[in-house]
Amino acid sequence: MMLLILLLVLLTVISFFWSIFKIAFVRENKLKTRMQHYLLSKEDSVKQTEVLVEVNRLTFIQILKQRIQKKFLTKEKNTKLETKIAQAGIPLKPEEYILFQWILTALIAGLFYLFTENIFFIFVGGFLGFQLPKWYLRKKQRERTSKFNEGLADMITTIVGSLRAGFSFQQALKSVVEEASSPIKDEMGSVLTEMQYGKNIEDALNDLKERMPSEDLELMIQAILIQRQVGGNLATVLDKIIETIRDRTKIQGQISTLTAQGRLSGYVIALLPVILGFLLYMIEPDYIGSLFRHPLGLAMIGAGLFSGVIGFILIKKITTIEV
Repeated sequence: MMLLILLLVLLTVISFFWSIFKIAFVRENKLKTRMQHYLLSKEDSVKQTEVLVEVNRLTFIQILKQRIQKKFLTKEKNTKLETKIAQAGIPLKPEEYILFQWILTALIAGLFYLFTENIFFIFVGGFLGFQLPKWYLRKKQRERTSKFNEGLADMITTIVGSLRAGFSFQQALKSVVEEASSPIKDEMGSVLTEMQYGKNIEDALNDLKERMPSEDLELMIQAILIQRQVGGNLATVLDKIIETIRDRTKIQGQISTLTAQGRLSGYVIALLPVILGFLLYMIEPDYIGSLFRHPLGLAMIGAGLFSGVIGFILIKKITTIEV
């Protein structure tokens, strides 16, 4: 019976926070809903009232986002967070990301307390809920950058072929947009759009470098900017860059294979004590509960966490080899 009650409470909490998330991040129907408010006939009063309620709700959410941006996001912090979100390719605004972070923090903290009935785990759950969006953001950044780097050599090959066929650099970028896939297609499309709106090629490429932190891309951009200043055959320079990128990719693949066991050891060192301690607490709370009540137990937990973090950092440093 107790398990059923916990399950119902869990489903209720998840449904509540999901409804808030859905309301907060709805975008596609905003303009349509507002247009319906003005286009509906006066005879359809019931439907007009429903649309008016929807408009008021969207207006409230918009005001909430503006207040979050004003109180918790300085101009510098907002710019940095906006850059990180753009690098990850996530369709969110900084204030929406902060709101989602708050919702997830409250949700996971409540779930941890619901299952453990221990105030200590509220802080653990809140910390995990606060850090999960950051972890997901970094994960999406790495995945997007890695995918971009995988297709960068082919993208430069397309540019070289277009240049040798007599196209201008802007026409070569247009060929890349037509043939490439995301994220290269999205980023090159943004560069073309900026250039069409009057931004010069140097500023557009520098903005691309900020959105996509790739060393190979930076090498290509520097070659293009230098060629525009001193002249020369850009196609020949880009050919050399293609060879460099492919050699570097090959070496990185070999290094990744050789250091896979070390990286796995680091993850085991970091996660095994936490998972094992949580499972022991769920199975027999009295057996491991003294660790969280006695001062000596708390000191041991602190020392263990500190040692685990240091071990993970050291293994990460050893297995990370710059190419």
